[in-house]
Amino acid sequence: MIRKFIILVLLITISYSKSFADINIKKDFGIVTLMYHRFNEQKYPSTNIKLDVFKKQIEEIQNSDARLISFDEFKKTIDDKSFKERLILLTVDDGFSSFYENAWPIFREKKIPFIFFINTENIGSTGYMNWKQIKEVSKFKFVKIGNHSHSHKYLLDITHDEVINDLEKSINILRKELNIEPDVFSYPFGEYDPILIKIIKNLGFKYAFGQHSGVVNFSSNNYELPRFPINEKYGDIQRFKSVINFLPFPYQQIIPENKYLTSDQNPPDVKIIFFKNLINIKNINCYSNEENKWERSNIKFLNDNEIKIKLRGKFTTERGRINCSLSEKNGKWRWLGVQFILVEN
Repeated sequence: MIRKFIILVLLITISYSKSFADINIKKDFGIVTLMYHRFNEQKYPSTNIKLDVFKKQIEEIQNSDARLISFDEFKKTIDDKSFKERLILLTVDDGFSSFYENAWPIFREKKIPFIFFINTENIGSTGYMNWKQIKEVSKFKFVKIGNHSHSHKYLLDITHDEVINDLEKSINILRKELNIEPDVFSYPFGEYDPILIKIIKNLGFKYAFGQHSGVVNFSSNNYELPRFPINEKYGDIQRFKSVINFLPFPYQQIIPENKYLTSDQNPPDVKIIFFKNLINIKNINCYSNEENKWERSNIKFLNDNEIKIKLRGKFTTERGRINCSLSEKNGKWRWLGVQFILVEN
């Protein structure tokens, strides 16, 4: 009986040690997701990337120790929580004609895998691709078509029935034109709240991306997946090198859960609960843009793995942001971004 008890204790200890080790391994691996829109349209610097810069970015990825993956591999990795190496996923939003004319030849030649998020209402309009071009692109195995709504409206500013009608329209059009029903969604403007997430789930989507920065990891919510925007302002090669080398910053919970703020909820009372075995957590730094100024945030540790971020004032822009980073001994950085949306009164 004593021998059986000892064996049982050993098994429990080994199991616990393996689980603890698995978390330590997973926290250093994740998926850096990059978001593109326009290519070589310099009059739109906030959503454009110059083609020569984009080519250099692809070279940087190919020369790094990270690997470009398809959506199928992305899906398998997050479903299985099998984060065993550093991975990079590319996404392209909206279906601008500049993508087809300037960037698509590069994607096609190099067989670069990516998710192509389409808002169906604009297809065929000035500045956008047409259905013939969309169909051509969609036939390649390394391309995954995603849903980006029909109208690309601010979905939080219209009624829930209008949201459902808009999304059902895009689903029906993609089914008719491409004979597909995408299970991945990109929130227009990166804006969502718990009700929109519920609508997305009910319509059959399994994954949804925002526009807050961060590295997808084992603790990520499938309906709040982060992406790094790549454009002329945030796409220079030095910053790009930093971005593709960012490590995950896993957490247990961010409070408040609802990032859609009314005037009486602004500024929010922000708390982040991390995992207890995260090393160097005391070295965390956060910056926030309340009162339209990016400055270092005041952080208070409530316990060893929970912080409270004391904001200096109200968020005064349409989107309030908090970015937290943590330096590691290997010279790399963990990164976590939080985005708040302000309700228009």
